[in-house]
Amino acid sequence: MTEPALDPAAGTARPEGRRPKRRFGGTHAQIRSALGFYRVLAYATGVMLLLVVVEMVAKYGFGSEIVAGGGAFIQFLPEVVAETAGGVNLSTAVLIVHGWLYVVYLIADFRLWQLMRWPFGRFVLIALGGVVPLLSFFVEKRIHRQAEEDLAAHPETAPRY
Repeated sequence: MTEPALDPAAGTARPEGRRPKRRFGGTHAQIRSALGFYRVLAYATGVMLLLVVVEMVAKYGFGSEIVAGGGAFIQFLPEVVAETAGGVNLSTAVLIVHGWLYVVYLIADFRLWQLMRWPFGRFVLIALGGVVPLLSFFVEKRIHRQAEEDLAAHPETAPRY
């Protein structure tokens, strides 16, 4: 005879073959909203990170800055000339925008992690998605799939309030 499994949330025995009830940090609607916000920011951060790679190759590989305007639509100019050429220095703009976008990406990451009540390691994995080029696209797909599977597997947790 097997002993009934313990339900860690309630501290009582649960019938054999029943899953423990999953506890989310919010309703399904809140989680889906956080998931959508995370998805948009994952793609935006990934695109900006690719632009940072282009900027780094231009700067350290060719010694140039990317400038928009100042006589041509887009120019690759040496650093000294880029400062006086006029126009907008896209190299600097890309770095600033990516930095702030990554901060908002971390907020979206934290919100989703908190609502899903995942382990801390998953939060770190999602955060690394915005640092390693192309990783945010793969991490987003995996995290989105896992969140949808968790929500589908536990529909009983939808009403929270």
